Amino acid sequence: MLLVVTYSRRARETLRNACRAHEETVVRRFGRVALLRETEYGAFLACRLRERHAGDVQIERTEPFNEFADAPDAVREAAAAYEARESPSTPYDRFAAGTEHPDSEAMRGREL
Repeated sequence: MLLVVTYSRRARETLRNACRAHEETVVRRFGRVALLRETEYGAFLACRLRERHAGDVQIERTEPFNEFADAPDAVREAAAAYEARESPSTPYDRFAAGTEHPDSEAMRGREL
C-alpha cells in the first residue's frame, strides 16, 4: 500500500477530495493520512498530490505487519499476558519483573 501523509490544510483538502473522487483506490483514510492501493493509479494520485503540494505531502510504501511471522513468540506472548493482567494500572516493567517476559528496554533496542 501507499501511505500518503499531508502536512498543510490545503494538502489535506486536496487529499480529502481525491479520496472522495477515487474511492476504489482508497484503502483507508484517517484525516490527514490515507492508504492507497499499490496500483499505478494509486501512485498517480499520490504523485499528483506531491506535485501540487511539494513538501507538504509525504509518500511511503508500506507492507502489512504479520504478527505471527514478524514478531518473536516471546513478544506476542508478553503482549497477550500483559493485556490479560489482573490489575490494568500495572506498568509493563513491573508486570514483567521476575517473569520470563522480555524487558521493555531490551525490546526497544532490538529490531524486528
